[in-house]
Amino acid sequence: MPLNLYGHPFSSYTWKALIPLYAHQVPFEFRSLEEVSIEEAQFVQDASPQGKFPVLVDAERTIFEATSIIEYLALHYLPDAGLVPSDPDASLQVRMMDRVFDNYVMNLMQEGVNEAIRTSGQPDPAVMAEVRRRLERTYAWLDHWLGDYRRPSQVTLIECAAAPSLFYADWVHRIGEQWPRLKNWRAHLLAIPAVSRCVEDARPYRPNFPLGAPERD
Repeated sequence: MPLNLYGHPFSSYTWKALIPLYAHQVPFEFRSLEEVSIEEAQFVQDASPQGKFPVLVDAERTIFEATSIIEYLALHYLPDAGLVPSDPDASLQVRMMDRVFDNYVMNLMQEGVNEAIRTSGQPDPAVMAEVRRRLERTYAWLDHWLGDYRRPSQVTLIECAAAPSLFYADWVHRIGEQWPRLKNWRAHLLAIPAVSRCVEDARPYRPNFPLGAPERD
């Protein structure tokens, strides 16, 4: 019985779970929530405390939260792929950076998106200014961090978290020339075949982005 991943092609956290599956050609079936049955949609709603996706189903096992899905894949399907280092200290650093991208990039970006949705595309300038200010602080921190980051030959949990969060964060607040390492790394991430596949699969949904989707990506 193949793995089943429930999610949406335009969802950043769905991308996060898809990237290692695509990168390592793990057999699975993607179940887009636009196409599933009422029963499957209800299953996803019931799988986690807030009905969030993605959700991974492996026979009798159900895993929710994108990071946990990647950890599950690393443990049961891709133990030698380097998604999470086996060394405890190295794995701590990778897991810490995963939280940086989820909490200080993805979730900050989502605050701007939520404000635009709440106001029907007319977000409060003060709210957006605060989102941009906080993103800029993160951008500066990441640009400095990248000075010592050695890009791996394969995707790790870091790349899985960074690619979708930076993709959409740049739409909310452009990663400018003052952060050259981060700008370059975002371009590098989008060129990874597993990531570019997510970008292309999501392209039809771009009109749904409440702040206006740029054409540059």
